[in-house]
Amino acid sequence: MLSTALVAIDATVIATAVPSVVAELGGFAQFPWLFSAYLLAQAVTVPVFGKLADVFGRKPVMLVGIGLFLLGSVLCGAAWSMGSLIAFRAVQGLGAGAVQPMSMTIVGDVYSVAERAKVQGYIASVWGVSSVVGPTLGGVFSEYTSWRWIFLINIPLCLVAAAAIGWRFHEQRERRRAQVDVLGATLLTAALTLLVLGVLEGGQAWAWASAPGVGVFAAGALLLALFAVVERRAADPVVPLHLLRRRLLVATSAASACIGAALLALTSYVPTYVQVSLGTGPLVAGFALAALTLGWPVSASQSGRLYLRFGMRSTALVGAVVVLAGAGMLLLLDASSSVALVAGASFVIGLGMGLSASPTLIAAQSAVGWGERGVVTGLNMFARSAGSAVGIAVFGAVVNASLGGRSADSGTVAPAELADAVHLVFVGVVALAVVLLLAVLLMPGDRPAPRRDQEPDPDASALAA
Repeated sequence: MLSTALVAIDATVIATAVPSVVAELGGFAQFPWLFSAYLLAQAVTVPVFGKLADVFGRKPVMLVGIGLFLLGSVLCGAAWSMGSLIAFRAVQGLGAGAVQPMSMTIVGDVYSVAERAKVQGYIASVWGVSSVVGPTLGGVFSEYTSWRWIFLINIPLCLVAAAAIGWRFHEQRERRRAQVDVLGATLLTAALTLLVLGVLEGGQAWAWASAPGVGVFAAGALLLALFAVVERRAADPVVPLHLLRRRLLVATSAASACIGAALLALTSYVPTYVQVSLGTGPLVAGFALAALTLGWPVSASQSGRLYLRFGMRSTALVGAVVVLAGAGMLLLLDASSSVALVAGASFVIGLGMGLSASPTLIAAQSAVGWGERGVVTGLNMFARSAGSAVGIAVFGAVVNASLGGRSADSGTVAPAELADAVHLVFVGVVALAVVLLLAVLLMPGDRPAPRRDQEPDPDASALAA
C-alpha cells in the first residue's frame, strides 16, 4: 500500500500544476509529454520487470523501482526546462513500471478470488486518499510555494516505503533461469515512441501530409510489425501474443486501455479547464479532479461484493454504463459552467471506472493458471499504460490543433478558446466510454464465482512473504 501510494499520488499531483510549470518553463504545446513520457516508460517496462521478478524475486525488483522513482523525483524537482522535465518524468516512469505491477502481482499471488475483493478495497483506499492529497498538494505547492515541491514531496514517501519493504517483507524464492526479451522490449519502446511523437507533433512541428509526418507513422508501424515477428519466436516474449487469441483477455485488455486513456485525458485537462476557463486557482482545480479519483475507490471497494454475487461481467457492464453517463455530463460543460458540475461529472465517471477496472483485472487473473498470472497482470497493466500514453498524445494533438500554434506555444489561451478545445477532449471521452461498453460486452458470460478451495493454492514462497 505504501508503494502504491508513490504511483497514485504522482498520477494526480502534477495535473493541477501544469499552468504554473508552463508559466516558468514555457512549452504549453509540449506539456502532454509530461504524461506521455512517464506512461511510455512505465508501459514498456512493466513486462520486463515482471520477467526480472521471476528471476530475482519481488522484493529486489520493488526496491529497484522505488530507487528509480526516487531518482526521477529529485531530478524533476531540479528541472531547468520543459525538455529536461519531460526526460526526468521518464525516469519516474521506469520506477513506476516496477512498483505498480509488483504490488498487484503480489496481491494476485497471495490472495484467493474472494480475499482479493477485500484486498482490492484496501488498495483502492490508497488511491482514494491520494486522490484528495495529490491534487490538493499540487494546488497548495503551486499557489503558495513552488511547483517543484510536487516532486520533492516524493522523497520521504520513497524512503518510508523502501524501509518498510526492506524490513518487513521477507520472501523465500527459488531462483530459475529466464530470458529477458530485450529485443522485443526495445522494438516496442521505439514503436510506441514514434507513434506518440507523430500524434503530438503532427500539425505542430511538421504538416500531417509532409514526409516527416508520414514517415514517423510508417516507421512506427514497421517496428510494430517487427515486434510481432520477434515475439512469435522469443523464448520468453515481453508480450505473449498467444494470449491475445483468448476472447476474455482481449476484451479485458481493451477495457483497460480505454480506462487508461479516459483517465489521463481527464487528469490532464480537467484542472487546466477549471483554472483557465472557469477562472479558479490551482487548489480549487485540485478538488475538482479529486472528485474523479475519489469516486473510483468508493465503488472499487464495493465491487468485490458485487462481482462475487452477480458476476464480473455484469459488474463491469454496470460500471461501463455509469462511465458513459458521466461522460455525457461532460458535454454540458462550457466556459460558464460551475466547478460543482465539473466535480459531479468527474465523480460519476470515477464511480463507473471503479466498478469496471477491478472486475476486468480479476477476471483476467482468474482465467489463467498460476504460472501465467503474472504475465496476464502485466499485460492488463501494459494495456492501460499504453492506452494512457497514446490517448493523451491524441488528445494533446487535438487541443493543440484547436488552439492554433500561436496560443499553444505562448501559453496565453483565452478562457472561451480553451473551453472549446477541451470540449473536443470531452467528446473523445464519450467515444472511449462507448468502446469500453463494447469491450465489456465482448467478455464471456458470467460463471459462478469459485470457492476459496477451488482457487489454486499459492506456492510456499508467496505464503512466506
